[in-house]
Amino acid sequence: MPSTIAYYFTPVSPFTYLGHERFTEIAERHHAVVHVKPIDLGKVFAVSGGLPVKQRAPQRQAYRLVELARWRDHLQVPLTLQPKYFPVAQDAACRLIVAAQQESETAAMRLAGAFMKACWAEERNLADEPTLRAIATEQGFDANALSTLAADAAIDARYQANTAEAIDRQVFGSPFYLVDGEPFWGQDRLDLLEKKLVAGASPSPH
Repeated sequence: MPSTIAYYFTPVSPFTYLGHERFTEIAERHHAVVHVKPIDLGKVFAVSGGLPVKQRAPQRQAYRLVELARWRDHLQVPLTLQPKYFPVAQDAACRLIVAAQQESETAAMRLAGAFMKACWAEERNLADEPTLRAIATEQGFDANALSTLAADAAIDARYQANTAEAIDRQVFGSPFYLVDGEPFWGQDRLDLLEKKLVAGASPSPH
């Protein structure tokens, strides 16, 4: 049977952006079933000891920029280290991703990736409704229909449930992957995540 991956993230995380396309390719290559779970990272931080970037110690903030530049160059992925619209509210984008998920997990992954790129490579404002609609349209969605769906209370309930589930399952950052229940934190663990998928696909010895 294919592995199942619960993918917890916020689209305003640069490290999630750096890993999103690679994660998508790995999951497709190994026929893994991905469950897209955008979360309110602020609520997760509140119970797991995490801090928003601006509240971290200066040396941690400085090293974060070093790591982002290092991974940007290593992966050859366009990334603005200090984009114009960051920090930025995530809720509207997350609800649209959950709404897109009603079409398919693939659709949700595509929209999530577009939002990440918009924030970290294109310096677009993910808290701005017209910008979000424009991005959705660029990805082939009916932006009006998707926005209407995203405003439904059931979509917000699903978003809040994702966050509660993440807390319950000991998630503490973004991106966070649970592969058949085994946790992997960070895009720099994707090689190990893939090894897990390979091992899971190997036939059991008799």
